[in-house]
Amino acid sequence: MVDLYSVLGALKDLYGGRYLRPDVYVISLIPGDGIGPEIASATLEVIKKVVDVYGIRVDVRFVEAGDGALSKYGQALPQSSVDIIRKSHTCLKAPVGETSADVIVRLRIMLDLFANIRPVKSYPNTQALRGDIDLVVVRENTEDLYKGLEFYISNNTAVALRVITYEASKRVAEVAFKIASGRRKKVTAVHKSNVLRHTCGLFAKACRDVARNYPDVTYEEQYVDACAANLVRKPQNFDVIVTTNMFGDILSDEAAQVAGSLGLAPSCNLGYEYAIFEPIHGAAFDIAGKGIANPISMILSAALMFEWLGVKYSDDSCIRAARAINDAVYRVLSEGKVLTPDLGGSAKTYELASAIASKIA
Repeated sequence: MVDLYSVLGALKDLYGGRYLRPDVYVISLIPGDGIGPEIASATLEVIKKVVDVYGIRVDVRFVEAGDGALSKYGQALPQSSVDIIRKSHTCLKAPVGETSADVIVRLRIMLDLFANIRPVKSYPNTQALRGDIDLVVVRENTEDLYKGLEFYISNNTAVALRVITYEASKRVAEVAFKIASGRRKKVTAVHKSNVLRHTCGLFAKACRDVARNYPDVTYEEQYVDACAANLVRKPQNFDVIVTTNMFGDILSDEAAQVAGSLGLAPSCNLGYEYAIFEPIHGAAFDIAGKGIANPISMILSAALMFEWLGVKYSDDSCIRAARAINDAVYRVLSEGKVLTPDLGGSAKTYELASAIASKIA
């Protein structure tokens, strides 16, 4: 059985057991743009089933953010939405459109969500290149070119500043090594220090320094172009990949497609105090409104959310809920009867979500 549980299980010491379990988990939900509202609604069906089965009390609060919010309020991320997110225990986010940088990138920096964790697994009855792909991309999430420090120096020349710090690189490397310690004990640091000698060189140095504290974890380095090729040639050889922000964005999408579909890949934006969970893919406006979007990436993001709540608040019910969702997804895909078009089937979004919810018992 494919089980994403244990991706976050090794991170218990980040929270130090200092968080009291609430009576009700307040979850902010951003429906997003494009296919976002469709897969958000589908994911809610699974959430409703799992909280009922495992007796978990949740209060889901809808939050406006994205292209629609920009049209309505003049801001892609209104302050009222930020306030709701800050007061909730966690946030589940569907993809947004052209305003992504103004929503999730801003939230990552604002809430110091420094590690973007993207587990990738091959499932049955998908278009995965191999059946034994099982890796996690751990991406630095707050700096690099994504800080948005761009400007024109003339009408025909634009410049972007790439910011890499030792502290940010070291803490994301720590997360990668902790996760690897609970898996197959291998970390691959990905950079381009032969060309970007200072920025990637500093990132590589931080990873090497952290590696010395984990003698039982095998450590290697690959240049980003070689890693991109190896993800196609031999994806089964990777366990945990740790890399910089932009490289991680690109490589994780590649890995997800190699494993079958971007529609199967969840993610977690992790900080010391907070976390936001979201599919790795975009708003897919070309299929929006057709009811054929694959909701699994967001459903598995909800599973990661329950796992994180279970780890942070020492709540076994949330841990069991995460396992149940993962198991339900695997069982539905194994049967191969209810598949959306990206997986080679003809099922609708709600049909796939209903099939997954029906397996939770």
